[in-house]
Amino acid sequence: MAEAREFDVVVVGAGIAGSALALALADSGLSIALIEARELEAPELPQALGVATFDSRVSALTPRSRQFLESLGVWSMLQDYRLCPYHHMTVWDAEGTGRIDFDRGELDVPALGYIVENRAIVNALLTRAQATAAITLFGQSALDTCEKNATGLSIGLESGERLTANLLVAADGALSRVRERLNFKTREWDYGHRAVVASVEVAREHQHTAWQRFLPTGPLALLPLPGEAGHHYCSIVWSIEEAQAEEILSLDDPAFCRALTRASEAQLGDVLATSPRFAFPLRQRHAVDYVQPGVALVGDAAHTIHPLAGQGINLGLADVAALAEEVIQGFELCVSPGQMALLKRYQRRRKGENLLMMAAMDGFKRLFAEPALPVRWLRNAGMRGVDHLAPVKQQLMRHAMGLR
Repeated sequence: MAEAREFDVVVVGAGIAGSALALALADSGLSIALIEARELEAPELPQALGVATFDSRVSALTPRSRQFLESLGVWSMLQDYRLCPYHHMTVWDAEGTGRIDFDRGELDVPALGYIVENRAIVNALLTRAQATAAITLFGQSALDTCEKNATGLSIGLESGERLTANLLVAADGALSRVRERLNFKTREWDYGHRAVVASVEVAREHQHTAWQRFLPTGPLALLPLPGEAGHHYCSIVWSIEEAQAEEILSLDDPAFCRALTRASEAQLGDVLATSPRFAFPLRQRHAVDYVQPGVALVGDAAHTIHPLAGQGINLGLADVAALAEEVIQGFELCVSPGQMALLKRYQRRRKGENLLMMAAMDGFKRLFAEPALPVRWLRNAGMRGVDHLAPVKQQLMRHAMGLR
């Protein structure tokens, strides 16, 4: 049997949250292992612009997430590749006249957020992690076992390697093996929807605006992507009831473009072209506890949220920043990173904010799905009212952007 390699922190999952955590801890003096079931190679980044060259999965990063990625030294890599700031956001109800507009000028900020392809974020984080001496990477090394013992955690990989850790962090996504192996309880339910994602070319400029229309069958978001002369691109996230999702996915490209033009009320003119479409089921999930002695959950391993406001990755990065701060402060005071008092401070910092955002998104989803005429009237009146209440709008914007 191979001798176990010792680490202070072992992070399972080298996606956005896991790689960001490893980098956030890298200068602290802690020894860190980053484990990934797949091969650990930074994704290739196409240079050409076109519906077929964008990643179908994008993130709407808030200013707070940008600041965190800047602290990790990766934001400039994203800027050097490509991203699209959005300065304005328009939300409207398909079942009435309710509409609300948010603009960067209301808070005097450079942007409300930034649309960035997920593979570009992973590329930047992994490239930096591979060049960081404090991080040991284990690619093609799926988690097999993890057991607690008197001195910490014993971790077995399917590759046959064995590790020990004072702290094991689950950053391995919504179907987390760590969460499953260590019997973390969750509360979860299906929405009965799927999110259809794709990149599309539209006839008119998106004006650096994120557009979201609430349809009876679910919200549709058109998120701005970088373009070039005469070509305008958006990423779409279209949440659709299961039965309708099958119908939409079965359409050929021209028919899908026509359906999307109708669903968006041709806000950006005709949809001219589309990339291949992908769909994933929508399920709300929240761990009852984020921590056990020697173990912490972050990102989608701790919580998954409806994508209608694009907050999932931002909540995950906020988890990572909070956990890294607590671990580093503890290490400076000679406190083990797996100590329960330290981990509970992390949980207190993050659980309330995550629950609040999840409840808000769930409430919005249910409110806009309600067909009853009195509810439709009230939500449209509410949207029009909030649109004229500058202090309320500004508070909503600051919260969504992660600003204090």
